[in-house]
Amino acid sequence: MPRSRSTFGAPMPQGHEASDDPVLPVAQLRDINTTRRTGCPFHDVREMLREVGLRPTRQRLALGWLLFAKGDRHVTAEILHEEAIKARFPVSLATVYNTLHQFTEASLLREVAVDGSKTYFDTNSSDHHHFFMEGHNDLVDIPAADVSVNLLPEPPEGYEVARIDVVVRLRRKGSNRG
Repeated sequence: MPRSRSTFGAPMPQGHEASDDPVLPVAQLRDINTTRRTGCPFHDVREMLREVGLRPTRQRLALGWLLFAKGDRHVTAEILHEEAIKARFPVSLATVYNTLHQFTEASLLREVAVDGSKTYFDTNSSDHHHFFMEGHNDLVDIPAADVSVNLLPEPPEGYEVARIDVVVRLRRKGSNRG
């Protein structure tokens, strides 16, 4: 039986049926069964970037490798910047921010705003929600099926709901906030 192809033209892993949902290259980058993986992280990230229309610059390749080689995770620009410096890849914080926003616009990442001053970037761009652990500044995924949102307001004329992000803030029992 021939393999199905994803929206980006790459073969889908055996046992996966084609659906209306696009298979993003980052999902295939992590899938060890896909024929697209070469075993070379930079080559795989380069292909992923090309497939979403981003030029694979040295900065995008290095930051993409740092982001996606570790599986699903939530990072801030500051965390990624620190990882890049530790990996001996000198890059400015402004470049990290720009790259994260470019990856978000290309649907490789999801931006999750927790506080007005704290934004995380999620390498899992599928529909899901989050627990935010206050005091630890940590995000934990909640499957979309585990959250029910009813009675949404009607969006203003000319707009539609693009996505619903639920962030459930948690704190240890017995912790009081003043």
